Amino acid sequence: MTKELTIAFIGGGNMASALAAGLIGKRCGAHDVHVIDVNAPALERWAAQGTTVSQTPDDTLARRRVWIFAVKPQVLKEAVMQCRPFLQEDTLVVSIAAGISADTLSGWLGRDGEPFTRIVRCMPNTPALIGNGASGLLALSGVSQDDKMVVNQFMKAVGDVVWVDTDSQIDAVTALSGSGPAYVFLFLEALIQGGIKQGLSDDQARTLALATLTGATQLAALSHENLQTLRERVTSKGGTTAAALDVLQGQHFPEIVQQAMQAAYQRAAELSSEFDK
Repeated sequence: MTKELTIAFIGGGNMASALAAGLIGKRCGAHDVHVIDVNAPALERWAAQGTTVSQTPDDTLARRRVWIFAVKPQVLKEAVMQCRPFLQEDTLVVSIAAGISADTLSGWLGRDGEPFTRIVRCMPNTPALIGNGASGLLALSGVSQDDKMVVNQFMKAVGDVVWVDTDSQIDAVTALSGSGPAYVFLFLEALIQGGIKQGLSDDQARTLALATLTGATQLAALSHENLQTLRERVTSKGGTTAAALDVLQGQHFPEIVQQAMQAAYQRAAELSSEFDK
């Protein structure tokens, strides 16, 4: 697997494009990539890169060792059933469809009561589209260490990677990093609006808010100090930051964030149950 990487994307949307950008020319050639999508204009863009394309599954799938399902969860089962006739024993299946458990996918791909277990379930997030994502990965029992290295390599091309052990932990990944960008965008919106209310222009507030969040997260990533220490260094007793944090703590800001994450976690589990039926 590490010597020859041939890939089929089932679904050629934005996330597939982001993954391909990190692979083509670095880990494989465009001719090693096959894309299946019902959208003809999308396939034209892929073909212009030198990949092979098709609107429906065909024999080309049988010659691709890694299948990456990058379709919406509502159509994943249909896509799996169309592709299953071309599945080989050594095919490695990667799913980035939200809400579908690895065990469910294993059952869909299996035959005669035998589940197919060479599956990795992946939960990426939208910053992967610019190479700064965070992805949680779960491997079933049929996935070898070599397989994991391959998946790890191409997912790291679009950001950081964390391996977990259960589907429930993938739900936790969904609540933290999968949905997390939306929490950050909401916080940014609040910062910008706060700046505008206090007399800054829209451009000024946006520039300062984005730079502040980027700088703070980079400082946290690069510093050897823990987050509490970094926070305390910004907070002088009786100062402006202390006044602001008193309001956030008084409104139970940490608890609100954790409650929001719990709601996302529970909804992820509910969606999984709904799709598993």
